[in-house]
Amino acid sequence: MIPTPSPRFATALAVEAYKLRRSLALLLAAVAPLLIAVFLFFNVLRMKQPMSWDIALMSAAGIWAFFMLPMSVTALTALVAHAEHGPRSWDHLRALPLPRWHLYAAKALCVLGVVAGMTVLLALASVCSVRLAGWVKPAVAAAGTPDIGGLALVLARIFVAAWLLVAVQLWIALRHASFVPALATGIGGTFFAVVATSAKAGMFLPWQIPVNQLAADATRADLTLVLGCAGGALVFVLMLWRMGKREVLA
Repeated sequence: MIPTPSPRFATALAVEAYKLRRSLALLLAAVAPLLIAVFLFFNVLRMKQPMSWDIALMSAAGIWAFFMLPMSVTALTALVAHAEHGPRSWDHLRALPLPRWHLYAAKALCVLGVVAGMTVLLALASVCSVRLAGWVKPAVAAAGTPDIGGLALVLARIFVAAWLLVAVQLWIALRHASFVPALATGIGGTFFAVVATSAKAGMFLPWQIPVNQLAADATRADLTLVLGCAGGALVFVLMLWRMGKREVLA
């Protein structure tokens, strides 16, 4: 027999999805991938000779994993948490007749859903931007054929590897009513990930784990994928447990 989700949890999830539609989160979800596509479009136009489809699409994936994804997750988790912190509605929500962890699990799933949507949008927009650049300037049209399956696999790995990053940022954003701790953590983590790209310790830094999916060393890529996925699942569970026990959010 296949288990069905709790009606109360389904309601909490639907409410969170409704809140997303009324916030700036969806605007952020659209703008971040499209900025990479715009950059890719003009980057292709400025080329003297055609580049291969693989190089063009992997450059988009690299920008996403290296910088745009960590910063987007930082902003997204802060926006999702502020939906309750801003109007000070946590006391009301936590008094509702449902397990408290439902509230936080619904937010976590919504954030992961938005990040997954951003990943899909990035893939589609990247392919379209390269094709459009080739149509505008045929002399630099990408050579070969696009490996859509390869791009999808890389972006899927980046998404799964980012679970630890999402879990850490969401926990901090939910724990503190102020934007500052979450934003400072995200900016600081991204900074160290950028300046210490080749460091061995980067394999364990949540903000750098996603970009390791583009590493030439397959062992490093696979190990960081497991760290990001398993570590993210563990942190999510700890977050639900600890946040469900807290009486005051400040």
